[in-house]
Amino acid sequence: MTSINIYVELLPSLLNGAKVTVQVLVLSMIFTYVIAFLAGLGKLSKFKMIRGICTFYIEIFRGTSLLVQLFWIYFVLPFFGIELSALAAGVIAMSLCYGAYASEIVRGAILSIPKGQTEASIALNMTPFQRMRNIILPQAVKIMLPGFGNISIELVKGTSLVSLITLGDLTYQALTLRNTNIGQTTEIFTSLLIIYFVIALPLIIVARWLEHRTSVGGV
Repeated sequence: MTSINIYVELLPSLLNGAKVTVQVLVLSMIFTYVIAFLAGLGKLSKFKMIRGICTFYIEIFRGTSLLVQLFWIYFVLPFFGIELSALAAGVIAMSLCYGAYASEIVRGAILSIPKGQTEASIALNMTPFQRMRNIILPQAVKIMLPGFGNISIELVKGTSLVSLITLGDLTYQALTLRNTNIGQTTEIFTSLLIIYFVIALPLIIVARWLEHRTSVGGV
């Protein structure tokens, strides 16, 4: 069997896994950025309890391994009566982990806005919500975009770990194929590499574009 035929035979199983990987990626990205804004803004709250809760969450999930978090959510929570599907556990773990990192991007971007603009909005009698919505966030989001692009690329790479909690993603399918086709190891992992790159490529392009736009002040 020629190498081309081997790649063609491998493709259907790997593409089935790629569908799961993309599903995990999209869901994780949505929840990651929702969590990032909630935790990032929470850490800037004037209420000490909210700041404390957000700081505790951020440090816990930044200071521990995503792999350990996956195992804990999928294998340990059932002992407390909380059973989750592999997909739900994977999305939750990745969202909480990368949301913690992204929240620092949100916090840093907001703090980078000159205080003079806040003072000017106070002089215009704007409420705190109006200041954040109309003055601070529109500028801060532009600063966040390149960092968010990099987090999205990291999410693509992080999805490979969900195979370890039995979710049939791209990596899981590749490992299953290898177990039954040891002689095709090179072709299997070459295909795996290429498919992951194809999934990540649009995010890489967008991240580069955002970095360029913000660096020249075009956004």
